[in-house]
Amino acid sequence: MDLLIIAAYFVAVFWIGFSQARKQKTSEDYFLAGRHAGWFAVGATLFATNIGSEHVIGLAGSGAATGLPVGCYEWSASFCLLALGWVFVPHYLRSKVFTMPEFLEQRFSPGARYYLTTVSILAYILTKISVSLFAGGILIRELFGWDYMTSAILLVVATGVYTVAGGLSAVIYTDLFQAFVMIGGAILITVLGLEETGGFAGLREALPADYFHMIRPIDDPAYPWLGTTVGTIILGTWYWCTDQVIVQKTLAAKGLADARGGAVFASALKILPVFILVLPGLIAKALWPNETTGDNAFPLLVQNLLPPGLRGLMIAALLAALMSSLSSVFNSCSTLITLDLYKKLRPEASERRLVFIGRANTAIIVGLSIAWIPLIQYMNDQVYQYLQSVQASIGAPITAVFLCGILWRGATARAALTTLIVGGVLGFGRFFLDVAHSAFGVDLGPLLNGVVEYSFLNFSVYVFVFCLGLMVAVSKLGEKPLLAQVERLTVDWTSWRAAEQEMSAAEQRRLSAASATVAVAILALWFHFR
Repeated sequence: MDLLIIAAYFVAVFWIGFSQARKQKTSEDYFLAGRHAGWFAVGATLFATNIGSEHVIGLAGSGAATGLPVGCYEWSASFCLLALGWVFVPHYLRSKVFTMPEFLEQRFSPGARYYLTTVSILAYILTKISVSLFAGGILIRELFGWDYMTSAILLVVATGVYTVAGGLSAVIYTDLFQAFVMIGGAILITVLGLEETGGFAGLREALPADYFHMIRPIDDPAYPWLGTTVGTIILGTWYWCTDQVIVQKTLAAKGLADARGGAVFASALKILPVFILVLPGLIAKALWPNETTGDNAFPLLVQNLLPPGLRGLMIAALLAALMSSLSSVFNSCSTLITLDLYKKLRPEASERRLVFIGRANTAIIVGLSIAWIPLIQYMNDQVYQYLQSVQASIGAPITAVFLCGILWRGATARAALTTLIVGGVLGFGRFFLDVAHSAFGVDLGPLLNGVVEYSFLNFSVYVFVFCLGLMVAVSKLGEKPLLAQVERLTVDWTSWRAAEQEMSAAEQRRLSAASATVAVAILALWFHFR
């Protein structure tokens, strides 16, 4: 029964993916799904792209190790998605760009574009692809006993086949299917787990009280309150509002109403992971305190709670999470390499050639990602924390540059490139020190050991503040940018009003009410679990 359900899942995914392949005639079709996605599809694919196997495995693992505080990333993401819909998306759509580096070139300079392209591809290799494969390998190793490298390669091949063929359309519509498979499976295992623990009250009795508090002291090594409030917003703004993998889904929308509606829908869905992904980790810790070691928490629940048939459904849900995340990153990598590098060098390339190059580039990225996987296991015993630590190292300067670029017309190209490079050196410097210290056991001395061991969330806050100051200082020292070059790309009353005129009054009221409802719900939950 399990094998039949898993087989049926793969048949459905491949059918959806290859049905889109016949429609790919231009680069806009392949990379942006022809800009025809509706709000429901945009919101579902935003959620499914984010909730990969590293989330399913990692959130449950961190929940088992430390409790609910890891959920701060999820609830902060809701506010970042609202910012994406209301602040960032109007300017992205008006600029008609394919990629975020392309937007930076329009707003600042080619140098900023090449920097973001390079950093984004490195980030995908170091985090999104390799961590997803590592987490998927953990899952398959725990369930079937396979070597995780073998599992990772098989998963790459399966996901790459339909992504290479169908482009972003295949990604969006397989994500739409996979999102509901994954949510349904996670809800099922949470309900069954709570029945075993005697409900939420029984779970509280079985675990330490601090497992249920989101706000912790500022010197907490993993979840200091400064980092879990301000730091996660900074990190989330980079990920949700400026990262190619995420923003590319909104660029595929029919228009502003669908792009903004999708972002608001996704912000509501981000309430769920704390209860259907983090909470199962606490359940596993309560049921098997000695066997639960961290990232094996979710596989333990699948193995021990689910009967045949339902176990196959849950495995299909986990594979859905993995494949939806991987397929999005594959497509975004090929978009960046093809449009930000290859097309700049070969502007005369035909549409057919661009689609071919986009498909061919995926294999190189995948190979580099697989090569990085063996080091991940030495970085952190919680996959999700490793993922966030890498992203925190690179996200602060990019967030500062995008925010200043969109919210302030006085931000200059020289300031942007200076901030990206200096902030990048600070972030990557800490990351490489972390690799040396954690993966290879190098003693860096008291000072640098202290830097590495200091909370990366708090560190990202200080880097962000420094980058904002640097951005303002360098901009003030240079010539102001010409108004004609920046007026479409920055916020002011005229451009805001023009953007809002693309939507009807009824659409604006409906989305405003939905956004306010989500924000109030998140604040109430945060207060309850403070």
